[in-house]
Amino acid sequence: MPPTTHRGRLKLLLGYAAGVGKTYKMLEEAHKLQQQGMDVVIGYFEPHGRQDTIDRTQGLETIPRRKVFYRKSEFEEMDTEAILRRQPQVCVVDEFAHTNVPGSERAKRWEDVHVLLEAGIDVLTNMNVQHLESLNDTVWQFTGVHVRETIPDWVVKQADEVVMVDLPPQALLNRLKRGAVYSHEKARQAMENFFREPTLVALRELALRQAAHEVDIRQELPEVSGTPSLAPERERAGLAPRKTESVDRLLIHITGDPSTAVLIRRGRRVADFLGAECFAVCVHTASDFDSLPAPERHAVEKHLNFARNLQIETRVLQGENVAETLVEFARRHGITRIFLLRPRASTWPMRVGRNLVRQIVWLARDMQVTIVAEHRRSDTASRSPQ
Repeated sequence: MPPTTHRGRLKLLLGYAAGVGKTYKMLEEAHKLQQQGMDVVIGYFEPHGRQDTIDRTQGLETIPRRKVFYRKSEFEEMDTEAILRRQPQVCVVDEFAHTNVPGSERAKRWEDVHVLLEAGIDVLTNMNVQHLESLNDTVWQFTGVHVRETIPDWVVKQADEVVMVDLPPQALLNRLKRGAVYSHEKARQAMENFFREPTLVALRELALRQAAHEVDIRQELPEVSGTPSLAPERERAGLAPRKTESVDRLLIHITGDPSTAVLIRRGRRVADFLGAECFAVCVHTASDFDSLPAPERHAVEKHLNFARNLQIETRVLQGENVAETLVEFARRHGITRIFLLRPRASTWPMRVGRNLVRQIVWLARDMQVTIVAEHRRSDTASRSPQ
Protein backbone atom coordinates (compact mmCIF):
# COMPACT_ATOMS: atom_id res chain seq x y z
CA MET A 1 0.00 0.00 0.00
CA PRO A 2 1.57 3.35 -1.01
CA PRO A 3 2.24 5.81 1.84
CA THR A 4 -0.29 8.60 2.33
CA THR A 5 0.56 12.25 2.69
CA HIS A 6 -2.53 13.21 4.69
CA ARG A 7 -4.49 11.92 7.65
CA GLY A 8 -8.13 10.98 7.16
CA ARG A 9 -10.92 13.03 8.71
CA LEU A 10 -12.96 11.65 11.60
CA LYS A 11 -16.64 12.53 11.98
CA LEU A 12 -18.31 11.36 15.20
CA LEU A 13 -22.08 11.12 15.67
CA LEU A 14 -22.88 11.48 19.38
CA GLY A 15 -26.04 10.21 21.08
CA TYR A 16 -27.29 9.59 24.59
CA ALA A 17 -28.85 6.11 24.31
CA ALA A 18 -29.38 3.20 21.95
CA GLY A 19 -32.18 3.86 19.48
CA VAL A 20 -31.83 7.63 19.00
CA GLY A 21 -30.76 7.08 15.37
CA LYS A 22 -26.96 7.37 15.33
CA THR A 23 -26.34 4.41 13.01
CA TYR A 24 -29.25 5.31 10.72
CA LYS A 25 -27.96 8.89 10.41
CA MET A 26 -24.44 7.60 9.76
CA LEU A 27 -25.65 5.38 6.93
CA GLU A 28 -27.70 8.25 5.46
CA GLU A 29 -24.55 10.38 5.35
CA ALA A 30 -22.67 7.50 3.73
CA HIS A 31 -25.26 7.35 0.93
CA LYS A 32 -24.99 11.12 0.38
CA LEU A 33 -21.21 10.88 0.09
CA GLN A 34 -21.54 8.00 -2.34
CA GLN A 35 -23.97 10.03 -4.47
CA GLN A 36 -21.33 12.78 -4.54
CA GLY A 37 -18.91 10.34 -6.16
CA MET A 38 -16.99 9.27 -3.04
CA ASP A 39 -15.77 5.68 -2.66
CA VAL A 40 -17.58 4.55 0.51
CA VAL A 41 -17.54 1.19 2.30
CA ILE A 42 -19.02 -0.17 5.53
CA GLY A 43 -16.17 -1.37 7.71
CA TYR A 44 -18.40 -2.54 10.53
CA PHE A 45 -22.16 -2.50 11.05
CA GLU A 46 -24.11 -3.89 14.03
CA PRO A 47 -27.76 -4.40 12.99
CA HIS A 48 -29.29 -5.14 16.44
CA GLY A 49 -32.26 -6.53 14.51
CA ARG A 50 -33.45 -3.05 13.45
CA GLN A 51 -34.89 -3.58 9.98
CA ASP A 52 -35.12 0.10 9.02
CA THR A 53 -31.40 0.49 9.76
CA ILE A 54 -30.50 -2.74 7.99
CA ASP A 55 -32.34 -1.47 4.90
CA ARG A 56 -30.09 1.61 4.82
CA THR A 57 -27.03 -0.59 4.18
CA GLN A 58 -28.40 -1.55 0.77
CA GLY A 59 -26.29 -0.14 -2.05
CA LEU A 60 -23.18 0.24 0.15
CA GLU A 61 -20.25 -2.15 -0.12
CA THR A 62 -19.61 -4.02 3.14
CA ILE A 63 -16.16 -5.36 4.07
CA PRO A 64 -16.59 -8.90 5.49
CA ARG A 65 -15.83 -9.25 9.17
CA ARG A 66 -12.78 -11.07 10.50
CA LYS A 67 -13.36 -14.22 12.57
CA VAL A 68 -11.57 -14.42 15.92
CA PHE A 69 -11.44 -17.53 18.09
CA TYR A 70 -11.32 -17.04 21.84
CA ARG A 71 -11.86 -19.69 24.51
CA LYS A 72 -13.17 -22.19 21.96
CA SER A 73 -15.79 -19.73 20.69
CA GLU A 74 -15.96 -17.81 17.41
CA PHE A 75 -16.41 -14.04 17.33
CA GLU A 76 -16.49 -11.47 14.55
CA GLU A 77 -14.59 -8.19 14.54
CA MET A 78 -13.91 -5.43 12.04
CA ASP A 79 -11.24 -6.51 9.53
CA THR A 80 -9.00 -3.45 9.65
CA GLU A 81 -6.33 -4.99 7.42
CA ALA A 82 -8.91 -5.83 4.73
CA ILE A 83 -10.13 -2.22 4.78
CA LEU A 84 -6.55 -0.99 4.41
CA ARG A 85 -6.08 -3.27 1.38
CA ARG A 86 -9.34 -2.01 -0.12
CA GLN A 87 -8.27 1.63 0.53
CA PRO A 88 -11.67 3.39 0.23
CA GLN A 89 -12.04 7.14 0.58
CA VAL A 90 -14.61 6.82 3.39
CA CYS A 91 -15.25 3.99 5.86
CA VAL A 92 -18.36 3.64 8.04
CA VAL A 93 -17.59 2.15 11.48
CA ASP A 94 -20.37 1.39 13.96
CA GLU A 95 -19.89 1.42 17.78
CA PHE A 96 -16.68 3.44 18.26
CA ALA A 97 -16.40 2.43 21.95
CA HIS A 98 -16.40 -1.34 21.29
CA THR A 99 -13.79 -3.52 23.01
CA ASN A 100 -12.24 -6.09 20.68
CA VAL A 101 -12.06 -9.78 21.56
CA PRO A 102 -8.82 -10.69 23.41
CA GLY A 103 -6.23 -11.80 20.91
CA SER A 104 -7.12 -9.06 18.41
CA GLU A 105 -4.26 -6.94 17.12
CA ARG A 106 -5.66 -3.91 18.91
CA ALA A 107 -7.68 -3.80 22.14
CA LYS A 108 -10.24 -1.14 21.15
CA ARG A 109 -12.14 -0.29 18.00
CA TRP A 110 -11.13 3.36 18.32
CA GLU A 111 -7.53 2.17 17.94
CA ASP A 112 -8.51 0.39 14.70
CA VAL A 113 -10.15 3.62 13.54
CA HIS A 114 -6.93 5.54 14.18
CA VAL A 115 -5.07 3.07 11.95
CA LEU A 116 -7.56 3.83 9.15
CA LEU A 117 -7.17 7.57 9.69
CA GLU A 118 -3.37 7.32 9.53
CA ALA A 119 -3.79 5.54 6.19
CA GLY A 120 -5.66 8.58 4.84
CA ILE A 121 -9.15 7.04 5.06
CA ASP A 122 -12.00 9.26 6.27
CA VAL A 123 -14.15 7.60 8.95
CA LEU A 124 -17.78 8.05 9.98
CA THR A 125 -18.46 6.57 13.42
CA ASN A 126 -20.75 6.88 16.45
CA MET A 127 -20.95 6.52 20.23
CA ASN A 128 -23.14 7.41 23.22
CA VAL A 129 -22.05 10.11 25.66
CA GLN A 130 -21.91 7.67 28.60
CA HIS A 131 -18.88 5.99 27.01
CA LEU A 132 -16.76 9.12 27.54
CA GLU A 133 -14.17 8.32 30.21
CA SER A 134 -14.44 11.56 32.19
CA LEU A 135 -18.22 11.07 32.58
CA ASN A 136 -17.97 7.55 34.00
CA ASP A 137 -18.61 8.58 37.60
CA THR A 138 -21.31 11.10 36.70
CA VAL A 139 -23.24 8.51 34.69
CA TRP A 140 -22.98 5.98 37.51
CA GLN A 141 -24.29 8.45 40.09
CA PHE A 142 -27.62 9.05 38.38
CA THR A 143 -28.10 5.74 36.53
CA GLY A 144 -26.46 3.12 38.73
CA VAL A 145 -24.66 1.87 35.62
CA HIS A 146 -20.90 1.38 35.52
CA VAL A 147 -20.09 1.69 31.81
CA ARG A 148 -17.12 -0.57 31.21
CA GLU A 149 -16.40 0.33 27.59
CA THR A 150 -15.01 3.86 27.71
CA ILE A 151 -13.10 6.14 25.35
CA PRO A 152 -10.47 8.61 26.61
CA ASP A 153 -11.57 12.21 26.16
CA TRP A 154 -8.47 13.03 24.09
CA VAL A 155 -9.59 10.52 21.44
CA VAL A 156 -12.91 12.35 20.99
CA LYS A 157 -11.06 15.68 20.91
CA GLN A 158 -9.15 14.48 17.84
CA ALA A 159 -12.38 14.12 15.85
CA ASP A 160 -12.61 16.74 13.12
CA GLU A 161 -16.36 17.02 13.62
CA VAL A 162 -18.75 15.98 16.41
CA VAL A 163 -22.49 16.10 15.72
CA MET A 164 -25.23 15.20 18.18
CA VAL A 165 -28.03 12.94 16.96
CA ASP A 166 -30.96 14.01 19.12
CA LEU A 167 -34.34 12.50 19.89
CA PRO A 168 -36.59 13.59 22.79
CA PRO A 169 -36.76 10.93 25.54
CA GLN A 170 -40.51 10.45 25.12
CA ALA A 171 -40.06 9.80 21.41
CA LEU A 172 -37.34 7.26 22.20
CA LEU A 173 -39.61 5.51 24.70
CA ASN A 174 -42.34 5.36 22.03
CA ARG A 175 -39.85 3.73 19.67
CA LEU A 176 -39.06 1.17 22.37
CA LYS A 177 -42.73 0.38 22.91
CA ARG A 178 -43.21 -0.17 19.16
CA GLY A 179 -40.34 -2.67 19.11
CA ALA A 180 -38.25 -0.46 16.81
CA VAL A 181 -35.17 -0.60 19.10
CA TYR A 182 -35.32 -4.02 20.81
CA SER A 183 -37.64 -7.00 20.81
CA HIS A 184 -40.77 -6.34 22.88
CA GLU A 185 -39.52 -8.42 25.84
CA LYS A 186 -36.08 -6.78 25.86
CA ALA A 187 -37.71 -3.36 25.44
CA ARG A 188 -39.91 -3.99 28.48
CA GLN A 189 -36.86 -4.89 30.57
CA ALA A 190 -34.98 -1.85 29.27
CA MET A 191 -37.81 0.53 30.27
CA GLU A 192 -37.80 -0.95 33.77
CA ASN A 193 -34.06 -0.34 34.14
CA PHE A 194 -31.79 1.93 32.10
CA PHE A 195 -34.49 3.42 29.85
CA ARG A 196 -36.45 5.21 32.56
CA GLU A 197 -37.48 8.70 31.46
CA PRO A 198 -35.59 10.62 34.23
CA THR A 199 -32.40 8.73 33.31
CA LEU A 200 -32.85 9.48 29.62
CA VAL A 201 -33.49 13.16 30.35
CA ALA A 202 -30.28 13.38 32.38
CA LEU A 203 -28.24 11.57 29.72
CA ARG A 204 -29.64 13.80 27.00
CA GLU A 205 -28.63 16.90 28.96
CA LEU A 206 -25.10 15.48 29.33
CA ALA A 207 -24.96 14.84 25.59
CA LEU A 208 -26.17 18.35 24.75
CA ARG A 209 -23.55 19.89 27.01
CA GLN A 210 -20.82 17.68 25.61
CA ALA A 211 -21.83 18.50 22.04
CA ALA A 212 -21.70 22.23 22.83
CA HIS A 213 -18.29 21.76 24.41
CA GLU A 214 -16.97 19.88 21.36
CA VAL A 215 -18.21 22.66 19.06
CA ASP A 216 -16.46 25.20 21.31
CA ILE A 217 -13.14 23.39 21.04
CA ARG A 218 -13.27 23.34 17.27
CA GLN A 219 -14.38 26.96 16.95
CA GLU A 220 -11.24 28.09 18.75
CA LEU A 221 -9.44 27.17 15.53
CA PRO A 222 -9.33 29.74 12.68
CA GLU A 223 -12.80 30.28 11.27
CA VAL A 224 -13.66 28.30 8.16
CA SER A 225 -16.28 29.33 5.64
CA GLY A 226 -19.49 27.42 6.24
CA THR A 227 -18.78 26.60 9.88
CA PRO A 228 -22.12 26.46 11.78
CA SER A 229 -22.88 29.01 14.44
CA LEU A 230 -22.12 28.04 18.03
CA ALA A 231 -25.06 29.87 19.59
CA PRO A 232 -27.85 27.27 19.06
CA GLU A 233 -25.83 24.43 20.63
CA ARG A 234 -24.90 26.51 23.65
CA GLU A 235 -28.45 27.78 24.13
CA ARG A 236 -29.91 24.27 23.99
CA ALA A 237 -27.35 23.08 26.54
CA GLY A 238 -28.05 26.05 28.84
CA LEU A 239 -24.44 27.23 28.79
CA ALA A 240 -23.10 30.75 28.98
CA PRO A 241 -20.70 32.09 26.32
CA ARG A 242 -17.36 30.36 26.71
CA LYS A 243 -14.09 32.21 27.26
CA THR A 244 -11.64 31.66 24.44
CA GLU A 245 -8.54 31.80 26.64
CA SER A 246 -7.72 30.24 29.98
CA VAL A 247 -5.03 31.13 32.49
CA ASP A 248 -5.94 28.18 34.71
CA ARG A 249 -3.55 25.33 35.47
CA LEU A 250 -4.82 22.35 37.47
CA LEU A 251 -3.09 19.97 39.86
CA ILE A 252 -4.61 16.62 40.85
CA HIS A 253 -3.20 15.03 44.01
CA ILE A 254 -2.50 11.34 43.39
CA THR A 255 -2.61 8.82 46.24
CA GLY A 256 -3.19 5.09 46.57
CA ASP A 257 -6.82 5.59 47.60
CA PRO A 258 -9.10 3.69 45.16
CA SER A 259 -11.29 6.79 44.80
CA THR A 260 -8.39 8.66 43.20
CA ALA A 261 -9.74 7.54 39.82
CA VAL A 262 -12.84 9.65 40.52
CA LEU A 263 -10.62 12.63 41.33
CA ILE A 264 -8.63 12.19 38.10
CA ARG A 265 -11.78 12.09 35.96
CA ARG A 266 -13.19 15.18 37.70
CA GLY A 267 -9.96 17.14 37.28
CA ARG A 268 -9.55 16.11 33.65
CA ARG A 269 -13.09 17.15 32.80
CA VAL A 270 -12.74 20.55 34.51
CA ALA A 271 -9.43 21.10 32.72
CA ASP A 272 -11.05 20.30 29.39
CA PHE A 273 -13.88 22.77 29.94
CA LEU A 274 -11.46 25.48 31.05
CA GLY A 275 -8.97 24.72 28.29
CA ALA A 276 -6.37 24.41 31.06
CA GLU A 277 -3.14 22.47 31.50
CA CYS A 278 -3.35 19.62 33.97
CA PHE A 279 -0.84 17.86 36.23
CA ALA A 280 -1.25 14.68 38.29
CA VAL A 281 1.21 14.77 41.19
CA CYS A 282 2.11 12.15 43.78
CA VAL A 283 4.17 13.09 46.85
CA HIS A 284 5.81 10.42 49.02
CA THR A 285 7.96 10.70 52.14
CA ALA A 286 10.04 7.53 51.60
CA SER A 287 13.69 7.71 50.59
CA ASP A 288 12.68 6.66 47.08
CA PHE A 289 9.46 5.62 45.36
CA ASP A 290 10.46 1.96 44.98
CA SER A 291 10.84 1.63 48.75
CA LEU A 292 7.12 2.30 49.33
CA PRO A 293 5.08 -0.71 50.50
CA ALA A 294 4.18 -2.76 47.41
CA PRO A 295 0.36 -2.39 47.69
CA GLU A 296 0.59 1.41 47.99
CA ARG A 297 3.17 1.68 45.20
CA HIS A 298 1.10 -0.46 42.83
CA ALA A 299 -2.04 1.56 43.58
CA VAL A 300 -0.25 4.86 42.93
CA GLU A 301 1.32 3.52 39.72
CA LYS A 302 -2.12 2.40 38.54
CA HIS A 303 -3.53 5.91 39.08
CA LEU A 304 -0.53 7.58 37.43
CA ASN A 305 -0.94 5.33 34.38
CA PHE A 306 -4.66 6.14 34.29
CA ALA A 307 -3.82 9.86 34.32
CA ARG A 308 -1.29 9.36 31.50
CA ASN A 309 -3.93 7.54 29.45
CA LEU A 310 -6.05 10.69 29.77
CA GLN A 311 -3.03 12.73 28.57
CA ILE A 312 -2.35 14.34 31.94
CA GLU A 313 1.28 15.18 32.72
CA THR A 314 2.41 13.19 35.78
CA ARG A 315 5.08 13.84 38.42
CA VAL A 316 6.33 11.85 41.42
CA LEU A 317 7.87 14.05 44.14
CA GLN A 318 9.70 13.21 47.34
CA GLY A 319 9.41 15.40 50.44
CA GLU A 320 9.26 15.08 54.18
CA ASN A 321 6.16 17.30 54.32
CA VAL A 322 3.57 16.27 51.72
CA ALA A 323 1.54 19.49 51.91
CA GLU A 324 4.55 21.80 51.62
CA THR A 325 6.05 19.79 48.75
CA LEU A 326 2.77 19.76 46.85
CA VAL A 327 2.07 23.48 47.25
CA GLU A 328 5.67 24.42 46.45
CA PHE A 329 5.37 22.48 43.17
CA ALA A 330 2.04 24.22 42.51
CA ARG A 331 3.60 27.68 42.94
CA ARG A 332 6.57 26.88 40.72
CA HIS A 333 4.26 25.73 37.93
CA GLY A 334 1.64 28.49 38.19
CA ILE A 335 -1.13 26.20 39.41
CA THR A 336 -4.43 27.99 40.05
CA ARG A 337 -6.60 25.05 41.15
CA ILE A 338 -5.76 22.03 43.29
CA PHE A 339 -7.99 18.94 43.39
CA LEU A 340 -7.84 16.83 46.56
CA LEU A 341 -9.66 13.69 47.59
CA ARG A 342 -11.80 13.88 50.70
CA PRO A 343 -10.18 11.46 53.19
CA ARG A 344 -12.09 8.37 54.26
CA ALA A 345 -11.47 6.51 57.50
CA SER A 346 -11.65 3.17 55.69
CA THR A 347 -8.54 3.87 53.61
CA TRP A 348 -6.30 5.92 55.91
CA PRO A 349 -6.50 7.43 59.40
CA MET A 350 -9.13 10.17 59.20
CA ARG A 351 -7.12 12.49 61.42
CA VAL A 352 -4.07 12.22 59.15
CA GLY A 353 -6.13 12.82 56.04
CA ARG A 354 -7.95 15.82 57.47
CA ASN A 355 -4.70 17.35 58.68
CA LEU A 356 -3.17 17.01 55.22
CA VAL A 357 -6.16 18.64 53.56
CA ARG A 358 -6.16 21.47 56.12
CA GLN A 359 -2.45 22.08 55.61
CA ILE A 360 -2.81 22.26 51.84
CA VAL A 361 -5.81 24.60 52.09
CA TRP A 362 -3.87 26.83 54.48
CA LEU A 363 -0.67 26.90 52.42
CA ALA A 364 -2.52 27.37 49.10
CA ARG A 365 -4.65 30.32 50.19
CA ASP A 366 -3.99 32.05 46.85
CA MET A 367 -5.29 29.05 44.88
CA GLN A 368 -8.70 27.44 44.53
CA VAL A 369 -8.76 24.11 46.36
CA THR A 370 -11.51 21.64 45.43
CA ILE A 371 -12.13 18.69 47.75
CA VAL A 372 -13.88 15.85 45.95
CA ALA A 373 -15.87 13.15 47.73
CA GLU A 374 -16.82 9.91 46.01
CA HIS A 375 -20.60 9.53 45.84
CA ARG A 376 -21.86 6.02 46.56
CA ARG A 377 -25.01 4.24 45.53
CA SER A 378 -26.72 1.39 47.30
CA ASP A 379 -28.34 -0.05 44.17
CA THR A 380 -26.61 -2.71 42.14
CA ALA A 381 -24.81 -1.45 39.06
CA SER A 382 -25.43 -3.05 35.72
CA ARG A 383 -24.15 -2.55 32.23
CA SER A 384 -25.78 -0.15 29.81
CA PRO A 385 -27.66 -1.87 26.99
CA GLN A 386 -26.37 -1.24 23.47
